[in-house]
Amino acid sequence: MEVRAKDQLDEIFRRYDGTGGDLIPILQAVQGEFGYLPEEAMEEIARFLRLPASTVYGVSTFYAQFKFVPMGKKIVKVCRGTACHVRGADQILREIESRLGIKPGETSDDLEYTLETVACIGACALAPTIVINHDVHGKLSTKMVREIFDDRSKKE
Repeated sequence: MEVRAKDQLDEIFRRYDGTGGDLIPILQAVQGEFGYLPEEAMEEIARFLRLPASTVYGVSTFYAQFKFVPMGKKIVKVCRGTACHVRGADQILREIESRLGIKPGETSDDLEYTLETVACIGACALAPTIVINHDVHGKLSTKMVREIFDDRSKKE
């Protein structure tokens, strides 16, 4: 593990007393720092908490919030709930896939975007909707999607 990453982990570990109950908060802090859970970091967490690596891996893979590959700077979540589905979420998703060149669960090569689908974002009155990081975009059309991601296509 590179020195800078080790220093970042040590800084996180200083906030905890090293008991097993710290596992989830430490996993969250590490993911917050790195954007995902690097394998080397998980091994260091196991050492710090004096837990088997299998326990750290088991807990981290149980929860959907934890990611094991680098995520994009912008996380795009496409709502697939009933209201969004009825109002064209499939077309919205296809347009985003076309614009970004990635499928759900993938991250663009430049680490700019990660595309995900979610069951519902709870903004049914705005269907169809997407969330980019924390910004909700609602009442979407494919034209609006093109405009949202227009900067992306100009870069390429």
